[in-house]
Amino acid sequence: MRPATLADLARTYGQPIPQTAPYDSFDQFQNCYREIVKLIRTRSDLQRLVREVVEDAAASGAVWIEPHFTPTTYTPALGSTEEVLDLVLETGTSTGTHLGVGFGLVLGASRNRDPHHAIALARFAADYAGRGVVAFGLTGDETAAPPEAFEKAFTIAREANLIITPHAGEFAGASSIQNAVDVLSPDRIAHGVRAVEHPPLMKRLADEGTALDVCLTSNHVLGVVKHLDEHPLPRLLDAGVLCSLGSDDPLLFETSLLTEYQNARAQLSLTDPQLAALARTSICASGAPDELITSAAAGVTTWLETRISHAPRTEHETAY
Repeated sequence: MRPATLADLARTYGQPIPQTAPYDSFDQFQNCYREIVKLIRTRSDLQRLVREVVEDAAASGAVWIEPHFTPTTYTPALGSTEEVLDLVLETGTSTGTHLGVGFGLVLGASRNRDPHHAIALARFAADYAGRGVVAFGLTGDETAAPPEAFEKAFTIAREANLIITPHAGEFAGASSIQNAVDVLSPDRIAHGVRAVEHPPLMKRLADEGTALDVCLTSNHVLGVVKHLDEHPLPRLLDAGVLCSLGSDDPLLFETSLLTEYQNARAQLSLTDPQLAALARTSICASGAPDELITSAAAGVTTWLETRISHAPRTEHETAY
């Protein structure tokens, strides 16, 4: 959500504007999120939110937008699960078509809810496979429930050919990732950065091609890393782990997709080839249509070749 939209909604409903970052704890962050969600009270509010998410991601250079979304969060105010999901898919797809970008959703179950809810949501996601839902995820407190509790839900999602992308290895350590890999067989892991604490796990992720969706600013603001320039992303890349960059939540972390790439260069000294690899992974590991993946990956290659061809030559290179 844009800060201006948050302010508009708060004024409309006579509520104080929730204060975003910094946060003293993950619980405080989640409470802030819940307060903001309460300001989505009409179908037009939700349409505005989705439309602006797509517009802002496209402005950052995205060609495919794939947010995590839990439709049941909005059903008390906006109708049935089907009505909420249809509204989001229609709005996201139509806005994307207008801007020339693609749109799909990751439906996310919560560790903080009964696993039976995850099973019901997985079945619902399976019904929408091929109709805008491309992946199934798992959010919330990593310590709230082990991945075994959600194994049936993820089996349903996998059988529907949905991408499997749970959160793991953000606040909990490498064992959280290990358990998720063993039990849920993910294609991608949201965050997963604490794999750096266990080199054999990094090697396994690299060998199995499991991609990590990395969010630099989120990790810094929530204290996963103390300083941004200490983020383990370079070490993950050096170990051969596939990684993408995402903004997590632009409003709550005061960032954007473009800012994340700028931080990767400025704060972590990532090179053009490394940035290109992040971009290529982000599209190739996504649920985008094959033709979009092919064209976007080619665009990344073209960008990198152009950067290399315009790079200043060293004295040695000039001499020859």
